[in-house]
Amino acid sequence: MLQKKRLYIQEVATRDGFQNEKQFVDTDAKIALIDALSECGYAKIEVTSFTSPKAIPALRDAEAVMHGIARKPGVVYTVLVPNVRGAERALSCGVDEVNLVMSVSESHNRTNLRMTREQSFAQLRDVINVVHVVKSTPVAINVSLSTAMGCPMEGDIEKEEVLRWIQSFADLGVHGVTLCDTTGMAFPTQVGDLCRSARDAFRELELTLHFHNTRGMALANTLAALDAGIDRFDASLGGLGGCPYAPGATGNVCTEELVHMLELDGYDTNIDLGRALAASARLPALIGHDVPSQLLKAGRRLDLHPMPPTDTAPEQRAFTKEGA
Repeated sequence: MLQKKRLYIQEVATRDGFQNEKQFVDTDAKIALIDALSECGYAKIEVTSFTSPKAIPALRDAEAVMHGIARKPGVVYTVLVPNVRGAERALSCGVDEVNLVMSVSESHNRTNLRMTREQSFAQLRDVINVVHVVKSTPVAINVSLSTAMGCPMEGDIEKEEVLRWIQSFADLGVHGVTLCDTTGMAFPTQVGDLCRSARDAFRELELTLHFHNTRGMALANTLAALDAGIDRFDASLGGLGGCPYAPGATGNVCTEELVHMLELDGYDTNIDLGRALAASARLPALIGHDVPSQLLKAGRRLDLHPMPPTDTAPEQRAFTKEGA
């Protein structure tokens, strides 16, 4: 019997999802949800963001959440940090990894982060120095490159530009890079080409793909990345998330839909899909509205239904007698 290929699913709903929500999710509810996610089999959970509470009030309880969760051995607990101050706050909570973010697109970086790309790079270089040199910690560093597959203001992004920025961070000793389809502009052949080039050039890096489902292509793009050798994917419970620069966006690729597809295709995701669906079912009450997840609505492919009675509808009996 052939061994199933192991994939690594990384949950981002409690950061990427919650930061976009208008309704504040209570700290205890966040902790309870993350504890439930820890039992689902994720390789990594992005817990929160150590950004200024004024910038992202939805995640103003970052320290309380990190200190409150029950950390399960084998799960990497990562957090987003924007600068040295955020890194210091995160390190005080004993995180496993810090995730740094900048855009490959100059326009998106200026709009989203209010800095040029070079200014962002300098700021993130300082963070890397603090984590690895000043504090001498074993904390891993991942860099998420936004708009790696398209910018809503500039259009297509040259592959060589993406590879150049990966190289810049690889030279600083980061352990991983996430290629982000921030506004859902990616398409499968583009994804496959970029992933093959990145995989060939940076075999020492842990490469992750981060897809948004803005135009309904997240699952197709995942299959293209798989064909190119990628085995690590971000996903968001319920399909939460989005980007303010992608009008009409439905959010990130939905965790339960992604896992459902991958397992049907014979991959080992290590995710307990039943537990993940139960966790997803908590979301509407927490955020005050429905979530995009179709799997939560329809159920898994083989969640069968009882056959309805065949002789209770008069109009159906009449239809049968007439032979129409």
